[in-house]
Amino acid sequence: MPIPMFIETVQCGFPSPAADYKEDGLDFNDLIVRNPSATYCLRVSGHSMEGRGISPGDILVVDRSLRPRTGDVIVAALGGSFTVKTFVKKGGRIILQAANVDYEDIELEGDQELSCFGVVTCCLKAFRGNWPEKEHDSSD
Repeated sequence: MPIPMFIETVQCGFPSPAADYKEDGLDFNDLIVRNPSATYCLRVSGHSMEGRGISPGDILVVDRSLRPRTGDVIVAALGGSFTVKTFVKKGGRIILQAANVDYEDIELEGDQELSCFGVVTCCLKAFRGNWPEKEHDSSD
């Protein structure tokens, strides 16, 4: 279902006069999903990626058809456990980098096998309530 999208941008500094100009509706599927047959979503738990703006409760959009490049946030499996980290390739080494100083990076050893379950393409973050909102509060 397309949602109305206004042509004007919104300032994050000083307010600007609002305009009533609308462009065509915005379909969130078109905005966040490039390869529908290869895309899935998952909910985040843990704090290791907060430096990249990924917090517990956020929903990640993941594309399994993309090959990870250095700097991409990926969903990976190591030793039967899943994790979300930044993929870094330096020379022949692969590092799964945390984005929180309280967590250590994971450097793959020679015999460790990395299974990449996709590249994170979008992070959906709620600013009010849980996903989805369970109650509607009409109070100010």
